[in-house]
Amino acid sequence: MYSPKWSKAKRTLKGFICEPLKDRVDFHIINYRKAPDQLGRAVITVDNKEILSMCTIKSNMRRYQKENEIIQQQNNFENIDKKAHEHIKIQGIYAQYDFFDALEQYFNAPIEKSLKSTDMVIKILCLIDRRVGKRTLYNLRETIEKENDIIKFFYQLRCDAEGVR
Repeated sequence: MYSPKWSKAKRTLKGFICEPLKDRVDFHIINYRKAPDQLGRAVITVDNKEILSMCTIKSNMRRYQKENEIIQQQNNFENIDKKAHEHIKIQGIYAQYDFFDALEQYFNAPIEKSLKSTDMVIKILCLIDRRVGKRTLYNLRETIEKENDIIKFFYQLRCDAEGVR
């Protein structure tokens, strides 16, 4: 899990946002003191509206349900936790710790590698990154068509902000 302080990570993250979206996109960490693990949600907002909420409690509940489904369907106990976790991430269900894991990967990889990531959060961060230029955005249009709606939303947001058609 990502270890530096959230304030430093947020500053770094905000520094990567392209100029037209700097005041529109924001990131929040909400921790629940009374939660067993004291984790809560990571939230990405656009124009002060929650667009993506990565709630640890909801993610863990869905992960537990998926583990049970896998056991019933396959009667195979090997790597159940990992399989369930990957499956719910494909569905767009993320926990706060998934956000921090994605941040660590994003901060430590070149933007070219991050653009090819299969992680939804990393793709979103790349789409609003100032290091991704208009030409790259334009060239991504065909691959974005195959992505889920949240990635399409951030792609469209960036294209509209940059005037890419």
